[in-house]
Amino acid sequence: MPKTYLACDLGAESGRVIAGQVLQGRLHIEELHRFANTPIRTSEGLFWNFPDILVEIQNGLTLGAVRDLDIAGISTDSWGVDYVLLDETGQFMAPVYHYRDERSSRGVAQIYRHLTPSKIFAETGIQFMPINTLYQLGAESPARFAQAHAILGIADAVNYWMSGVVRAEESLASTFQFFNPQTRQWSKRLWQTLAWPENILPKVVPPGTVIGSLTPSIARATGLRQIPILATCSHDTGAAVVAVPATGSNWAYLSSGTWSLIGVERQAPVLTERCRELNFTNELGYGGTVRLLKNIVGLWMVQECRRAWAQEGDQLDYTQLARLAGEAEPFLAIINPADPRFIEPGAMPQKVTTLCIETGQRTPSTPGETIRIILESLALLYARTLAQLEELTDQPIETLHIVGGGSRNHLLNQFAANATRRHVFAGPAEGTAAGNILVQAITLGEITDVVEARQLMRRSTELVHFVPENAYLWQEATQRFNQLFPQNQSVIGGVKS
Repeated sequence: MPKTYLACDLGAESGRVIAGQVLQGRLHIEELHRFANTPIRTSEGLFWNFPDILVEIQNGLTLGAVRDLDIAGISTDSWGVDYVLLDETGQFMAPVYHYRDERSSRGVAQIYRHLTPSKIFAETGIQFMPINTLYQLGAESPARFAQAHAILGIADAVNYWMSGVVRAEESLASTFQFFNPQTRQWSKRLWQTLAWPENILPKVVPPGTVIGSLTPSIARATGLRQIPILATCSHDTGAAVVAVPATGSNWAYLSSGTWSLIGVERQAPVLTERCRELNFTNELGYGGTVRLLKNIVGLWMVQECRRAWAQEGDQLDYTQLARLAGEAEPFLAIINPADPRFIEPGAMPQKVTTLCIETGQRTPSTPGETIRIILESLALLYARTLAQLEELTDQPIETLHIVGGGSRNHLLNQFAANATRRHVFAGPAEGTAAGNILVQAITLGEITDVVEARQLMRRSTELVHFVPENAYLWQEATQRFNQLFPQNQSVIGGVKS
């Protein structure tokens, strides 16, 4: 019986437990369980339903036991920046805040009383985003913070729940903005400046570490044996990059989903002032690599539009929205998807219309027109970001690989090819789970290294190739788009550098 690896893959909209096997030189994956990841909003704020996430993961593990699979390992990946605090008994402390909770703006002001943006970037290499863990902690209740005995990212907290071992995996820790990408340890310089308790910072392990085994209680509850628990790349983008089916070196990746994370793989961080001005980030990846990337708003805008229209009684699925957008007039208006108003949930169609009015452009009158404005503008932002990456690295980017759920959006993929004037390859859609599984297979000896893993992905994925079209129209649109950005202004959030 072939070895099976279970990936607990957590996204901002949904979670999955996925089984993967390496068979005859190909990766075969199967979704065992999918569940909605729905945040909770109360008068106290916006939170993740973390207990429910654990229940659903347990349900997925139980389904793996029912299948009587030869499970060799289990690991979790998740979005970055959010965290769980543990108390002195090792119990999770409620609530688990959502990164879109409004408190983060208060945290930015609190942190900047002690540290300048330049000092923070020089120490961490992380782009400014008000949702970063550093600013979330700046808004934490001092009393709650004082009771904490450990802090873990979401995926690492799930790995702890399964294994009973407290470990922070460095790809996820690097998103927190108090981790040093050169020393690959927590930044005690920042932590001490803020006078925060160092005892809550857990031991950091590199991706591809066996941290323990399934606890007896979880094993009994699921019907599994005490299977090894691994810290692969706990950050979903780190996992997705492992699964990019690329060759050579002149390629960039786009992990496309709720967020769009676009970047290149490097051997060392880029900590220049220009990198900070352009608001790029240096997150750690598998095998000692650095992911130089920019985290920009992605299909979140489409998700929020769909939610808003559903509340008005207009139920449109993503396939219908893509069709309507494809039929809509091109370049009715062009917006900056990185405008900070789009980060907050709610009233997304109205926000798009308002920005069109503010910039003196025509306004959308149908869902298709609204979605087309969003998708065209996202593609233009991708192109701008790739140009900035070439500037920072002094290396050409010839192809763009799109992975993740957004790789299924053929209209956006074609727009990306048109805007970037590069060949675009889309797939795999399950990039994060695939990367999670591949790192498990490398760690446990079934695959040699990441080079073999990417070769395996090329054999396992039906890549969809998009060739640039309509060059003149997109060149004209690019000129309009660039006018939205005053000189020396950061793309993300409109924050002056």
